[in-house]
Amino acid sequence: MPLHIVLVEPEIPQNTGNIARTCAVTGAVLHLVKPLGFSVEDRYLKRAGLDYWHMLEIYYHDSIDDFFRSYPNGDFFFCTTKGNRAYTEARYTENSVIFFGKETAGLPDSLLKKYKERLIRIPMKEGARSLNLSNSVAIVLYEALRQLDFPNLKCYSGGYC
Repeated sequence: MPLHIVLVEPEIPQNTGNIARTCAVTGAVLHLVKPLGFSVEDRYLKRAGLDYWHMLEIYYHDSIDDFFRSYPNGDFFFCTTKGNRAYTEARYTENSVIFFGKETAGLPDSLLKKYKERLIRIPMKEGARSLNLSNSVAIVLYEALRQLDFPNLKCYSGGYC
């Protein structure tokens, strides 16, 4: 089973395009929770994803509740600067679903309160607000893939990891 990346109300098309490309090359499924801060026809979104759109499995959800109705039993993780556990301490499974919030506000407080034991963060220097969203997704996604021994991905030597 592929890993799932959930972007809750993303606002910047270039970030979402970069994340789409990362999901495409890793086989991760991308979920976009509305409202989106851009049109899916946005040229910046398309340009950032380059020619990888045909490799991407992507789903759109009208709300976070809509997402949970469709995927009630995932191994959920919520990436936030308010987390107390490093993303490397989490134990990811083939059923992992990793949530990221919108660029200007992060994840909704209701999710953070409900899933406080499932919050993860990327360590950074004190006083720094946050990393770029597309960088954050790549960092956490590749850690999850590393823990799973890079399923179905080719290593540099040409063989599977």
